[in-house]
Amino acid sequence: MPDNSEQPISTKERLNNSLSEIFSIVEWLLVALILALLFRAFIMEAYRIPTGSMAHSLNGDFFRVRCQQCGYRFDHGFDTSEHGLARYTVPADGKATPRRCRCPSCGYDLIFENPIDIDSGDRILVLKCLYQWRHPKRWDVSVFKDPQEPQSNIVKRLIGMPGELIEIIDGDVYIDGLIARKPTKVQNVLWVPVYDNNYQPVRPDEGSFSNSYWENPIIFDDTDWRVDDKDPTKFVLNSDDSRMHWFIYNCLEGNRFRAAYAYNDSSDYEQMPYCSDIMIRFNFKTDYGGKIGAELSKYGIKFRASADSGRMIISRIDSDGEELQLASKQINLSKSLSQIPFQFSNVDRLLVFELGRNRLSFDLGRTYDSIGPINPDIKPQVKIFASGVIELSNLAIFRDIHYTEHEFAGMNSLARGASGNAFQLEADEFFMLGDNSPSSYDSRWWERDGRGNDGKRYRAGCVPREYLFGKAVMVYWPSGYKPFKDWPAAVPNIGRIRFIYGGSNKKSE
Repeated sequence: MPDNSEQPISTKERLNNSLSEIFSIVEWLLVALILALLFRAFIMEAYRIPTGSMAHSLNGDFFRVRCQQCGYRFDHGFDTSEHGLARYTVPADGKATPRRCRCPSCGYDLIFENPIDIDSGDRILVLKCLYQWRHPKRWDVSVFKDPQEPQSNIVKRLIGMPGELIEIIDGDVYIDGLIARKPTKVQNVLWVPVYDNNYQPVRPDEGSFSNSYWENPIIFDDTDWRVDDKDPTKFVLNSDDSRMHWFIYNCLEGNRFRAAYAYNDSSDYEQMPYCSDIMIRFNFKTDYGGKIGAELSKYGIKFRASADSGRMIISRIDSDGEELQLASKQINLSKSLSQIPFQFSNVDRLLVFELGRNRLSFDLGRTYDSIGPINPDIKPQVKIFASGVIELSNLAIFRDIHYTEHEFAGMNSLARGASGNAFQLEADEFFMLGDNSPSSYDSRWWERDGRGNDGKRYRAGCVPREYLFGKAVMVYWPSGYKPFKDWPAAVPNIGRIRFIYGGSNKKSE
């Protein structure tokens, strides 16, 4: 009979097996390390946003702030220069006293006396070498070598392409004489809050508002509109006539559509230009058929969006008060909607009206004078009108990004590419701007020529193609939370993890 019993393993064999397993693990670790290095070198790399030039799209080091009056939450930048610190550094204890800032909703001036925690800047993933395989797209968030200091990488939004003529007119970008429209996903990121009616000051008689004390910027004039007795964030209309009942957002009491950012110091708020590209949104419900709409004005020209008897209408009001219909659409609203979303915007010379899931738009033309003479000194206006029985809630007003032409960092000179100072790009040259326009050192303001190898020089204001590093695609680690008081911010803020949307080269946008 054969002996099937297992033979004992010798000590030498056991040692050889153990060494073989160790070498196998080391081999796999080396392969993983090589793959990781190759991935980082050629495909994807992490990058930390160092400054607030792209806020509020991407934050550098900042403070989380809640308005002491209305409770509105917003981000406010940390400026090393005001604390005597080197660039890109923070105090050892991670705290500092924020600068004066202004609530972007109720207009309250916040003045801080004590230090608070500094949150670290967003960390993003950058898709490298992408621009070696496809042409960059306008509105991409791009990482590139700083032409003036090529050892440093910076991040901005790509605005101008090789061979294009760049001109910034009243905050908008014009390419070869035509306005450059932002794709919808990019535009949604760039809206800046002006007023949110869900946030009401708790001490309106206290000073430090626009006019020392707070007055509700919503004005009712000869109208049946009223604030809901049970909920001050809602408006109700109960009319039995057919006339339109109006209420107005008074920008003299509330925020003034200035091209200012809550992320920045608010001391020069009143010196910033007006931004007249506006969006209004709210929800409404009605018990029976009535009419509801909103009116936005730009340079004194009025545009309306209204919903009436199953129809969406966009119109323009002539100087004599006549209403000229520009576009209309028959719709069927879902009866399951107890609250119907209403949104109307005038941005980049395009009127867009959204009602529930229905969308209607009208192109006002892409030349700078397509709707008449530009007059940036005329304040924009926002009005709401309705008839019948209506309940309105979640009213909020926003403005578009506004690329400033003057007064960057206290300078009085005209920006490169500004109106009257158009800038012609040549082959393999790109033009970059920051989303936080008043506080972005970008193609408008670079004073020195770019530096290359072997004494090569690049024109001031341009980013050469060879300096494009990659496209930002995702915020993978926004500033997190501290699990305990003295711990680092090790808990990720999952709600702010997001994709970074770029643009398109299509002529329609």
